[in-house]
Amino acid sequence: MSDHLLYALARPLLFSLDAESAHNLTLPSLQIAARLGLSRLMAQPKADPRTVMGIRFPNPVGLAAGLDKDGAYIDGLAALGFGFIEIGTVTPRAQPGNPKPRMFRLPKANALINRMGFNNGGVDAFVNNVQASRFYQNKEGVLGLNIGKNADTPIEKAGEDYLHCLAKVYPYAAYVTVNISSPNTKNLRQLQGASELDALLAGLKAAQSRLADQHKRWVPVVLKIAPDLDDEQIKTISGALLRHKMDGVIATNTTITRDAVAGMPHGEEAGGLSGAPVFSLSNRVISQLKSELGDAVPIIGVGGIFSGADAQAKIEAGASLVQVYTGLIYRGPGLVAECAAALAAAASSK
Repeated sequence: MSDHLLYALARPLLFSLDAESAHNLTLPSLQIAARLGLSRLMAQPKADPRTVMGIRFPNPVGLAAGLDKDGAYIDGLAALGFGFIEIGTVTPRAQPGNPKPRMFRLPKANALINRMGFNNGGVDAFVNNVQASRFYQNKEGVLGLNIGKNADTPIEKAGEDYLHCLAKVYPYAAYVTVNISSPNTKNLRQLQGASELDALLAGLKAAQSRLADQHKRWVPVVLKIAPDLDDEQIKTISGALLRHKMDGVIATNTTITRDAVAGMPHGEEAGGLSGAPVFSLSNRVISQLKSELGDAVPIIGVGGIFSGADAQAKIEAGASLVQVYTGLIYRGPGLVAECAAALAAAASSK
């Protein structure tokens, strides 16, 4: 039985639950399946290694941050065939996030709205979970660790939270993502502004150099940005990425726009909109980033990937790697192998 068919059978049950309950059921189930060896029955992508940021990725299809904020389900997720897994966003101190309900499906639009608010158990528990995973212990693959700031940290002190988390996660990460683009932490997106961004990146790069000397290894640091940026803002961010010699950029996070879901049930809920409506928004950002950055700063493309063709469109826009999240919820784990196969075929035909 194919992965697509298996998920088609499971999806009605999951979609009968509210979105967060389904999420909280699925992740432990994946972890149990991995422990029992059942996930080996799933189709695994063929090897299609890509070297980006000096890291060898087994295939170019990754999991976007947000699905496993605490790194508690790394082994279960690893069994789905991803070329890399990104976990978090984690903050220095534990925080509950926003009140429930805070995640909503919009099936007509193949979309989700979430206002989770960086709910997580704090960076120390996060690091313990990473260390306990088989994936980390056995060096089974590429693990990205995504860091943020606490909701009650004043925006002018945000840099301290990022530096605290960077120091904590650095020894265990293949790369570290700096999330300044979630719409669910008050004022966070201000950090994408010119002066704020320059100060933040300068501090991060100085810390990265110190940590590289301390740990005798260079861990790339990448920036995750929003899709709701105009051309001038993208140009400003690109200039900062080049000036500070950032290792990469992830484009994009969720959108605060609602044009694509206007009039739909839950369409006006506060939070970040992900899924199909973000596809063209993120592709526009990727394309402009590529024209500004050239090959100097690699791009990881994310937003609205629901098929192999969607994944290839991200590569054609300028991305070197892609990540999925909402498409996984609607299409199931077979999406990973489908995207990997499409990207491998496209690469081999060149």
